[in-house]
Amino acid sequence: MSDNRPSSPDPTATTVTVDPSGAVAALRASAAEDWDTAVDHRFVRELFAGTLDDGVLAGYLVQDYQFFDTFLSMLGGCVAFADRVPAKLRFSRQLGMLAADEDGYFQRAFEELGVAETDRTAPALTPTTAAFRDAMTDAARSRSYPHLLVLLVIAEWLYLDWGERTAEMPERYVHREWIELHRGPDFREWVQFLVDELDRVFPDDPAERERLTAVWRHVVGLERAFFDTAYV
Repeated sequence: MSDNRPSSPDPTATTVTVDPSGAVAALRASAAEDWDTAVDHRFVRELFAGTLDDGVLAGYLVQDYQFFDTFLSMLGGCVAFADRVPAKLRFSRQLGMLAADEDGYFQRAFEELGVAETDRTAPALTPTTAAFRDAMTDAARSRSYPHLLVLLVIAEWLYLDWGERTAEMPERYVHREWIELHRGPDFREWVQFLVDELDRVFPDDPAERERLTAVWRHVVGLERAFFDTAYV
């Protein structure tokens, strides 16, 4: 694997296909400023450049790791409440991937960055992290497949958007691997699945559509704030 290969060898393959008249396109447009700012955030640019300060990255990863349990709960909720068996099976496979790959990255990164055990397992949460975890917990408790999908589409698609930007890859594992976890054909296929599912099951009821759109805007705003908070 070349240390200087482009982050997107095939730029034409990076695009998630979205029905321009569908619910997801409308949701994406409703929070476009926060989304685009997050995708091109200083944190992302410095991550790709390999210049991200270790303290900033460590603080970011410590806070991000506090979502791991709740994220697993959201995926488990989708296994329980998805309306089709193939979808349930797809979420089940993703649960296994997270246990094998993403948790392994966190543990190795914490070691390389010298993060203390107590900071890994019981850190003080920033207000943004607490609000984000509350939003994820609300989704996990909702027993609503569309509500769960709203959170998952944001969490995964926004990261795919920045993960597949065209740029050279950094050399250090802690930078490169965080990018690698959020790019490539497998992750793209997963995001496409989530987007298609949300378009398929987004409710017709106007009040419920309005409620979920408000959830979308709130959580996209939290994604932007999460990057900002890494520098505070």
